Amino acid sequence: MKLSEFRFELPANLMATHPAKTRDEARMMVVHRSTGKIEHKIFKDILEYFDDGDVMVINDTKVFPARMYGNKEKTGAKIEVFLLRELNKENHLWDVLVDPARKIRVGNKLYFGDSDLVAEVIDNTTSRGRTIKFLFDGTDEEFYKTIHDLGETPIPKYLKRAAEPEDRDRYQTVYAKNVGAVAAPTAGLHFTREVLKRLELNGVDVMPLTLHVGLGTFRPVDVEDLTKHKMDSENFVIPEDTAAAVNKALDNKKRVCAVGTTTMRAMESSVSASARLKPTENWTDKFIFPPHDFKISNSLITNFHMPESTLLMMTCAFGGYELIMEAYKTAVKEKYNFLSYGDVMLIV
Repeated sequence: MKLSEFRFELPANLMATHPAKTRDEARMMVVHRSTGKIEHKIFKDILEYFDDGDVMVINDTKVFPARMYGNKEKTGAKIEVFLLRELNKENHLWDVLVDPARKIRVGNKLYFGDSDLVAEVIDNTTSRGRTIKFLFDGTDEEFYKTIHDLGETPIPKYLKRAAEPEDRDRYQTVYAKNVGAVAAPTAGLHFTREVLKRLELNGVDVMPLTLHVGLGTFRPVDVEDLTKHKMDSENFVIPEDTAAAVNKALDNKKRVCAVGTTTMRAMESSVSASARLKPTENWTDKFIFPPHDFKISNSLITNFHMPESTLLMMTCAFGGYELIMEAYKTAVKEKYNFLSYGDVMLIV
């Protein structure tokens, strides 16, 4: 398939800039793959579609405050430093993006706020990428607390606003646990503790895996031939308990629902020869676009995505290209909210 086949007109007023007042009252479009039927619900109605023996797999990654602002030594120029991943804990080495990048060279030092935190640039990795070493004398605990206090919630740039205090809570799932993501697994933002409890009471197993979402999730595809696009690698962990629950559900012909494209990607990256889920800790750069034969999930919860995005491509691969593109036309017509803080789609 070609990039241009995933183009559609997304009116600016449908890009949600703030979350819904209540997590589980976002609107939910339900798309039935077998019949093409489209229903309009709210998220808490999710309980109608799952029952005893079904499994819902969530991504329990936790977003850390990855966006920081430092000042360059001598000139005092303000520089945005976006923390991507920790490369070496002992030496406080980090992979980062800097902006404006043209001002930052190897050997430059950056000072952060009124704190004792200083970073030295030790390598150029890409046009905007740098490796930096934080110069910090305290304990690991004090270092991470300093990062947490100085950093901002890394809400996506397309929201075109500064992070606000409510983003610390709302740009995080209620079940976030393992720190390491620089973007939220947004399908999970709609869950409340009440919905999770009611699913459990209905006999639905809610099982975790962890995939640390990287900035590559927002990276545009710039080649028309999709086979030439390269995804960024992301680290993921599938626990044994989760694999066992998923495989039992598959054996019993029950629903296995991926909560989000990140969860789907992790599961499709760890499939055994007998088409069952393997427990693992690994990296994946798997790019899923139509056509794709999904081995594990048979339902998907996902937000409404940007035109031409890899997330839309994966959704089309799962739901069927024509049906999902038709559903997106309906979503625009019915004024569903799109993107990270937007409404949600359930594909069954």
